[in-house]
Amino acid sequence: MKFLDTNVILRFLTRDDEAKAAACFRLFQQAQRGEEELLTCEAVVSEVVYVLSSRRAGYGLSREAIRSRLVPILTLRGLRLPQKRVYLRALDVYASSAFLDFEDALAVAHMERLGVSEIVSYDRDFDRVAGLRRVVP
Repeated sequence: MKFLDTNVILRFLTRDDEAKAAACFRLFQQAQRGEEELLTCEAVVSEVVYVLSSRRAGYGLSREAIRSRLVPILTLRGLRLPQKRVYLRALDVYASSAFLDFEDALAVAHMERLGVSEIVSYDRDFDRVAGLRRVVP
């Protein structure tokens, strides 16, 4: 098993270096066929979303574009991601909620999975999420 870092996903998705993008594509094909086992984590997924959404980084992709590009990678047969369904749900929430950043969408997805309906936060964006109740300390 090998740990998959942010920059490999970004090189593949942005194709800013064709040789590296092709190498990443081959790696992902191997993972899909079960020939390679990869592991990644929440921080990597969050960083990919942040970079792809950043105009400053030169991308500024829409939420739906980010979701549609990341889902095929996260669902690779050989990619291990603890609580993978939570991240997939977070991408759905993020793509459909212009008012939540990805980390907040991830919090919502974790709450849904755990059956938690109250969040302690000063962030008023949570007031707009159906089924959640925001409380302040």
